[in-house]
Amino acid sequence: MSQMRPLAVEGVAAGYGGQPVFADLSLEVEAGEIVGLIGLNGVGKTTLIKAILGLVECQGAIRLFGEDFRRPESRRHLAYLPEKFQPSHLLKGWEFLSLTLSYYGRPLDRERARAMALGLDLDPEVLGKSGRSYSKGMGQKLGLAATLLTGLPLLVLDEPMSGLDPRARIRLKDQLLATRQEGRSVFFSSHILADIEEICDRIAVLHGGRLIYVGPPAPFRTRHGGATLERAFLAAITAAEGGAIR
Repeated sequence: MSQMRPLAVEGVAAGYGGQPVFADLSLEVEAGEIVGLIGLNGVGKTTLIKAILGLVECQGAIRLFGEDFRRPESRRHLAYLPEKFQPSHLLKGWEFLSLTLSYYGRPLDRERARAMALGLDLDPEVLGKSGRSYSKGMGQKLGLAATLLTGLPLLVLDEPMSGLDPRARIRLKDQLLATRQEGRSVFFSSHILADIEEICDRIAVLHGGRLIYVGPPAPFRTRHGGATLERAFLAAITAAEGGAIR
């Protein structure tokens, strides 16, 4: 498994109700790499993530660690956190962590979990409280903690910075960089392009139903004359809408 590419997407197309969302998408995520998916609202970022997870129908080829994504076994090395995550109100934090890790056949190590909570700016004391008492940010941190604690080699995260304040975002970025140092891979979407620019080895820019760029952030900025990734992104999609994308 260690020699297999964690994620390979080739010529993938998906849509809803006969209306295409995107077509002919191809990208790869290498071992020990962080790849960020960016695009405007509604361009299909979540749809692509769901296609990778086998949650929406699509055409094309997707392989997870060399296995066809249509086989449930292909997802055994992958952990996923959806957008706008909120833990069950019926479970305490500790119960949620234990249940989540049990899905992956992993026991709950309370000391490691406390350290992870602190690493995400979540007070470990709240792990003894019911999910109904959690704010949006606290719930997001708990979901991130559970996902990171799986130790799996591929993490797929949909808008993981959602609901996090600046300090928690910094802590999360540190955790994702540590994950990369361990040789694990991260594929995530985000609207916060400054975060993408800071930690991603490569970016995938989705616009108009296609990927208009896949590669490191720096050449993308240079190509589109942006002092920041945000400015370059705006220039790129403006050019794409005018038919001048390169």
